Amino acid sequence: MDKEKNQPRQRKQKKPKSMAYRNAVAGYLFTAPFIIGFLLFLLVPLMQSLRMAFSTVKFEGGIAYYFIKFANFKYIFTVDAEFVPLMLDELWQMIYTIPSIIVFSFFIAIVLNQEFKGRGLVRAIFFLPVILSSGVLVGLETNNTLMQGLKDVIAETSNATSITDVVKSIFFAEGAYMGPIQYVFDAVDRVYDIAMSSGIQIIIFLSGLQTISASMFEAAKIEGATAWETFWKITFPMVSSLILVNVIYSIIDFFVRSDNEVMNHIKDTMTASVEYGRSSAMAWTYFAMIAVIIAIVSAFISKRVYYYD
Repeated sequence: MDKEKNQPRQRKQKKPKSMAYRNAVAGYLFTAPFIIGFLLFLLVPLMQSLRMAFSTVKFEGGIAYYFIKFANFKYIFTVDAEFVPLMLDELWQMIYTIPSIIVFSFFIAIVLNQEFKGRGLVRAIFFLPVILSSGVLVGLETNNTLMQGLKDVIAETSNATSITDVVKSIFFAEGAYMGPIQYVFDAVDRVYDIAMSSGIQIIIFLSGLQTISASMFEAAKIEGATAWETFWKITFPMVSSLILVNVIYSIIDFFVRSDNEVMNHIKDTMTASVEYGRSSAMAWTYFAMIAVIIAIVSAFISKRVYYYD
């Protein structure tokens, strides 16, 4: 008995953490800065704006809130003649623009993933729109008289007959259905705006393409698969989860861009009219619309996403 007591106790070996646990910890670490920043800097303003949405805000030696229930929401839907049409117009523009951005960014990412000289420089060029579209530079561009003059010249010259007009007239003369064709031509006319909105999406797609194992393509080539079959059977399914990420990012980026008419109307209501309650109601309504759209899009695309374990 004494010998057994004197023997050192063997420590129990800890079970190694599972891959799912380690991935969860890594995810929380990556999101920790946002969570901390949200709790410290965003939560209180959000609650204040929600309170303003149901109140009349008066500045009487401070900020005074007079609870009026849903009067502000009733006003923006029944009295304000601009808010609802602007919101519906932005919704239509989003439906019209996002597919062009996703297709363009995916195509450019595939091109940049190929081996060619100067690939690093070309990648840097396509990332420039992310910098050029920042808030400060957009403000400088808006206030720059020379840039405004150049835009006016471009707008005037765009009224002339272009190559796209000639091609469209050919399709029209042949009796072709102009729906999809018109969409393609409109995308070509807006290629600058599309490229300026595709920098982050290109990087995300490119990172996903680089994670696809080369052995998959080699096996497909040995089996006699064509490039078209390889794209639809390997490339597209492997990056389908990133399509969901890019669509959600593009939707949010589109709705909060600097030239968004709804955002400008909300700002004008708050600053020019000094209606903090109504502007807060507009902002929360706009937020609710964006949240519903993201939920619908996520539910629709998630069912078609392929996850490779």
